[in-house]
Amino acid sequence: HFVEAHNNFSPYKIGRSHRHLPEIEQVMGWFRQDAPPLIFSPHLLPVDRGILSTIYVNFAEPVTLAEIRPYFTKLYSSEPFIHLLPEGELATLNHVTHSNKCAIGLTMAGNTLVITAAIDNLVKGAAGQAVQNMNVVFGLEETSGLI
Repeated sequence: HFVEAHNNFSPYKIGRSHRHLPEIEQVMGWFRQDAPPLIFSPHLLPVDRGILSTIYVNFAEPVTLAEIRPYFTKLYSSEPFIHLLPEGELATLNHVTHSNKCAIGLTMAGNTLVITAAIDNLVKGAAGQAVQNMNVVFGLEETSGLI
């Protein structure tokens, strides 16, 4: 309800009660079978569109952003809708509003990698993603109708 959300910023379904937690942990399991339980803390912000995530990755051994960033660059270099932001720049909703893009920012806090990612939930999170998937299924250019 607008009256409850206007000029407010609130957490909801903190901890392990969010409905999307099982699918998040399923994907995490693809990369690491013994992944620790996830604590998911979504927040409701009264904006027209957008989702911003902050993900923390703790490393047991010392590591630098200069060592980590090339992995992200290699992974996303051929992805037309993924925008890896310049070093030191964090993702914001303004990077992606009214687009099918996902903006990713990387920074280090001690030995913890902090990843920020933003999408427009009404495009990338809904209709735009559907069009992108349809393009792939029918052998069309992945970006058709989206750029």
